[in-house]
Amino acid sequence: MPRSLQLVDVEGAKPGKVYYPLQIKQVPKPTPGPDEVLVRMTAAALNHRDLFIRQHLYPNIDTAKPLLADGCGVVVELGAGVAPSLLHQSVILTPSRGWDRDPQGPEDPSRFVICGSQQGTDAGCAADYVLAPATEVEPMPAHLSPVEAAALPLVGLTGWRALVTKAGIDGPGKNVLITGIGGGVALQVLQFVVALGSNAYVTSGDQAKIERAVAMGARGGVLYTAPRWGSTLKKTLLPRDRPWLDAVVDGAGGSVVQETAAVLRHGGVIAQYGMTVGPKMEWLMKAVLANIDLRGSTMGSRREFRDMVAFVNEHRIKPVVSQSIRGLGNLEQINGLFDVMAAGRQFGKLVIEIDDEAEAAKL
Repeated sequence: MPRSLQLVDVEGAKPGKVYYPLQIKQVPKPTPGPDEVLVRMTAAALNHRDLFIRQHLYPNIDTAKPLLADGCGVVVELGAGVAPSLLHQSVILTPSRGWDRDPQGPEDPSRFVICGSQQGTDAGCAADYVLAPATEVEPMPAHLSPVEAAALPLVGLTGWRALVTKAGIDGPGKNVLITGIGGGVALQVLQFVVALGSNAYVTSGDQAKIERAVAMGARGGVLYTAPRWGSTLKKTLLPRDRPWLDAVVDGAGGSVVQETAAVLRHGGVIAQYGMTVGPKMEWLMKAVLANIDLRGSTMGSRREFRDMVAFVNEHRIKPVVSQSIRGLGNLEQINGLFDVMAAGRQFGKLVIEIDDEAEAAKL
C-alpha cells in the first residue's frame, strides 16, 4: 500500500517547544481527476522550512499531510483532458500552488501555499504517489539524476526570484554577495551568478565552505564570524575597477545591513529571502542615504519556475547535493538528515530516494 511520511501530532504543541516525531502512514493510492496527473515519486528533498515545521515554527501546519515541498518522479496516470505525451515522462513538481505570473507577488495571497505539511493543499513530496495539476509539473532536465532533480525546485525558484527578479542581476559583470554559503538557496544563487557571467562573493562561518564555493566559481569569501567582515570584503576582495557590490542575496538577516551598507553601490539592492539569525534586523540611516533597496523575496511564481528550469537546462546546472539516503521508510536516516540540517553541517541539499527495494516491489 502507498506510504506517506508525516508528522506525529503532539497535543498542545507550542512554537519552539516541540519537535514533531516522524511516522510512515499507509494511505490509499490517489486517482487523478480532470486535468491532473499521478506522479510516482522517485526522490524528495529537505529544506529549512521542514526543520521549522518540525519545531512548530511555521504557520498553518497540517500533520496529516505529507512532508517536503521538493520532489521529482514519473507520471504514471493521467486524468481527463491531460496531454497523452505526459504519460511516463519524468517530471519535477512545482513546490507551491496559487501564484501564476505576477512579479510583485501572488495574485491572491490567500490562495498561495507552499507544499508539504500545510493547510490548503494535499501536496507533499515525501510520499510514494503525489497528485498534481498537469500545469504544475515541468519535464525533468535530462542532464540531472533524480536525486539532483529533487534538489532543485524550492531552492532554485527562491534563488532565481531573489537574484533575477528582485536584485535585477540578469547578465555579466556585476558583483554579488551571497551570504551563508552551504545552504541550498545560497549555492543555487552561486551557480546562477557564475552562469550569468557575474562575480560571486560569499560569506560563511566555515572557511572550508568558502574554499568549496571558490572551487565552484566564487571570486572569494569572508567569515561572517570575523569583526567588520564587510570592510574586509571591500578592501581585499572586490576588484579595483569595480570596488563595490551591486547586490546582496541574503538568507540570514542579522548584521547584513550594517556590514554591507558601505560596500553596496548607491542604489544597490539587498534581496532577502530569509532571516535565520532572528526575526528582526536593524535598518540604518547610512543605507537610506545610499538609496539602498531592501527587497523581501519568497519563493516565486509559476512563470519564474519555468524560466529557472529553462536556465538550468540551457547551462546544464547541477544542484549541489550534500547527502542522500535511500528509503522513504528509513526513519532513522531521515531523522539523521534533519540532525545534519539543524547542526548546519550540510553543503548542499539533503535528499531522500523514495524507493525501498522491497517496498517498491509491493506497490
